[in-house]
Amino acid sequence: MRTATTIEASGGATWQETVDFVVEAEKLGLDICWVAEAWGSDAPSPLGYLAARTDRMLLGAGIVQLGTRTPVTIAMTAMTLSYMTGGRFLLGLGSSGPQVVEGLHGVPFAKPLARMRETVEIVRQVFAGEKVTYSGDRFQIPLPGGEGRPMRVSVPAAPDIPIYLAALSPKMLQLTGEAADGWLGTSFVPEGADAYFTHLDAGLAVAGRSRAEIDICQGAEVAFADDPDDLARMVGRRRKELAFSLGGMGSAGTNFYNDAYSRQGWAEVAAQVRDRWQAGDRDGAAGLVTDDMVLATTLIGTEDMVCDRLRVWRDAGVDTVRLYPAGETLDARLTTLARALDLVRALP
Repeated sequence: MRTATTIEASGGATWQETVDFVVEAEKLGLDICWVAEAWGSDAPSPLGYLAARTDRMLLGAGIVQLGTRTPVTIAMTAMTLSYMTGGRFLLGLGSSGPQVVEGLHGVPFAKPLARMRETVEIVRQVFAGEKVTYSGDRFQIPLPGGEGRPMRVSVPAAPDIPIYLAALSPKMLQLTGEAADGWLGTSFVPEGADAYFTHLDAGLAVAGRSRAEIDICQGAEVAFADDPDDLARMVGRRRKELAFSLGGMGSAGTNFYNDAYSRQGWAEVAAQVRDRWQAGDRDGAAGLVTDDMVLATTLIGTEDMVCDRLRVWRDAGVDTVRLYPAGETLDARLTTLARALDLVRALP
């Protein structure tokens, strides 16, 4: 398996500490660093900075949110970063959700699947160095009735930039199989992987491709417990984070994380957690999250436990494991990451 991590420029630590983490992670042999974009920092800005501070690792936008930029702007940004990194850039795209897209950006969230499909088609056209012409449901290029004529961007063509889609819903997973080079997943339970792979494989079949032709990239927190009490404390802290994903990541009616857990066997609990969270009872919501829910979707445990879970993830079809190392300090996070990387390399 390849190894990756995800950082966010405005996430907790100082920017210098985040840069130090990425630079040291590269020295440890990490393959990919993804930069997140939610409702804090954007992804492209820190990627440009990291392009100058790294030499080998791949750098990915994980993800650029649809609706916040035009498809051509997304393509131009990706081509610029690919040019700056010497071809080390990966473009991750995601639809986000109505709370961010409509509540923060004031852009309609309607028809995210059509927007994603059309965005990928336009982006690939730009990557190829072609004059951009497109007539779809969400996008018309050039704008009809105006004075514009088809144009091509002046950034060097880059047809080989990989496109990853962040997908959780069945239809978006099928589109990922049809149109993407990689799948950025989360809330992944390897024992329930068919909840994802059934739809992903259907899309691959439409495109005449196999699972070997797409990078399955899954992420999870990694933390090492010294004893059962330490493990219990770790799981307890993770409950509130998971409750936020199930209850707060989205609107009352649209939460892709909640839907994902529901499809993997926790529908009743996920619904109860969302109801409690939406009602303002955050502690009550966290209290409903079970140990199994935490352990099934993370890499938390003793070293033997983490090694066993990594093997299960690999055997389930994960090609790239995205590690979120726990630790209160930079040194602690790097120590956790180094231990995890050693375990991945040692997998038989």
